[in-house]
Amino acid sequence: MKTLKQQLRNEDGFTLIELLIVMSIILILVTLAIPQYNKVKKTTNQTSAIASMKAIHAAEIQFNGDYPQAGYSCTLAALGGAATGAPTPQAAQVLDPGLSLGTKAGYVFNITNCTKQTVGSTDMYTGYQVTAVPITVNKTGDLGYCM
Repeated sequence: MKTLKQQLRNEDGFTLIELLIVMSIILILVTLAIPQYNKVKKTTNQTSAIASMKAIHAAEIQFNGDYPQAGYSCTLAALGGAATGAPTPQAAQVLDPGLSLGTKAGYVFNITNCTKQTVGSTDMYTGYQVTAVPITVNKTGDLGYCM
């Protein structure tokens, strides 16, 4: 029969040093993983920005087809618009409502440099430029885009 002193010596478990070593290893692994996570996040945001630029361009083409008298839209709000009621040139409902607010996945989108031309007695936009700029450079993205 073992005495209490012998039982305490033979206890199974981790010592304080063993726990500190394991915690140190976990801390080192986390330190190595965080920069990779940030890099993947930036790459994902940049890929999303390119896809959003393509979506804006497709919405402009559809807008031009639906409202030829207006030409292209000069605002993201006009491409999106409220989801209630019938579509109009001021709220065409051809762009995702989230994207029509101008920000998505760490990027700010804007339609600029609109070219206006008077055809007959009606003003219409015949050209536009779409830009995508990271909200925080080197954090949400490294690259800006223009179409």
